[in-house]
Amino acid sequence: MTNHKILVIDDSRVIRMRVRDMLPQGNFEVVEAQDGVEGMDAIRSQRPNLIMLDFLLPRMSGWEVFQEIQANPDLQNIPLVLMSGRKEEVTEKITEPFEYFEFIQKPFEQKELIEAIKAAMVKARKPRRTPVTAPVAAATAAPAPPATGSGNVSAAEFQALQAQVKQLQGEVAMLKGQLGKMLAFIKQKLK
Repeated sequence: MTNHKILVIDDSRVIRMRVRDMLPQGNFEVVEAQDGVEGMDAIRSQRPNLIMLDFLLPRMSGWEVFQEIQANPDLQNIPLVLMSGRKEEVTEKITEPFEYFEFIQKPFEQKELIEAIKAAMVKARKPRRTPVTAPVAAATAAPAPPATGSGNVSAAEFQALQAQVKQLQGEVAMLKGQLGKMLAFIKQKLK
């Protein structure tokens, strides 16, 4: 019987052991990594069937590992479950809804873990949209929007506007995260 290889990247030995204990016996081989650098090495060498990734890690953060996975077409189809004790740490950098991976908040129970793994497997099968990074690729991948009146817009201008919108969305998400931190700080000081 072929084992499914699950890579658990978390600096907490307790979490790694907890995940191992929550998985059905005999069906899974659990590979562990205690920081982001070990995690990326294990992803490349072990080729896991599923990655469980803590968002806050030493040496290389979970955010950096996530970015490397997403940038590599060979890795981005591996089901991914992001873990964190505070969801707002994740949503500061990645806006919801989480389209290609699942999120689970620590601490979690076995039922939540199994549901997150199933959801991650479904999301990993979703076809990816081609990234709009290179103007040449973008111009050939997406047709130019229809001209409306005197407002003729070239494909390059359209792509530039899309890039600006994406950047602004990222900045808004970051500002929301900072605002959340400030409010939490103020509430703490008012106690």
